[in-house]
Amino acid sequence: MGRSVSYPAGAVVAFQVLDIDDDGDWGFELEWLREDLVERARAAFPSLEPQQGWRGREDRILLRNAYADFGMSIYGNLVAVWMAEREDGPYWESDWRNPRTGRARRWLAQISPRFEALFGDYDCLGHMSNGEGVYRKRAA
Repeated sequence: MGRSVSYPAGAVVAFQVLDIDDDGDWGFELEWLREDLVERARAAFPSLEPQQGWRGREDRILLRNAYADFGMSIYGNLVAVWMAEREDGPYWESDWRNPRTGRARRWLAQISPRFEALFGDYDCLGHMSNGEGVYRKRAA
């Protein structure tokens, strides 16, 4: 059974390819990518603050604001850069007292075109029956 890169359900997602010529450079390239994504995301969305964590086993959280987590997931050399509504306990406790879900979804919808333009080099055309994704490089 095939599969593709993971990302949280309902996320705004953009795809990139991590181009590594030498397998010995994997750690360096991955750290450079994380730093670059954090720098660009904080410049574009100033409300994001550093946050270390995971959503499940494959989706790494890098930044967070009151509404969303920003992170990345990798499978092979394919990188999913994503922004998804928070799902942690403190978020839901705050949502119960002062609902945030509607504002979070509205904010994600507003930033979606800018997010995809900033972080996306590839478009996901769909998935085959075995789970493998099909991607196309965006025109420059």
